[in-house]
Amino acid sequence: MKTKTLSIAAMAIIAALLLCSCAEQKEKSTYFQAVDPGVQTGGVKMIPVQTPAGTFKVWTKRFGNNPRIKLLLLHGGPGATHEYWECMESFLPKEGIEFIYYD
Repeated sequence: MKTKTLSIAAMAIIAALLLCSCAEQKEKSTYFQAVDPGVQTGGVKMIPVQTPAGTFKVWTKRFGNNPRIKLLLLHGGPGATHEYWECMESFLPKEGIEFIYYD
């Protein structure tokens, strides 16, 4: 009888924990929140780099907004662009990782 009562109590506790853990989370993610005011550019920026040969612009694109985890994706050099990194858009946002293309 004591064992049966303990089993029922244990099952009730487990059921309560499962119900509480399945409650809908209403926290709003800030991952895709815009950080720049005005017209949104899709995260694309042209950054000027000054050299003795002149001023050049480097294309960058930021995807996501995470102050803790940032990843810089560099392409393989001349003849290769950032495009082969675009597959990262499929799974890095799900993990909350902000990443930046540099081309």
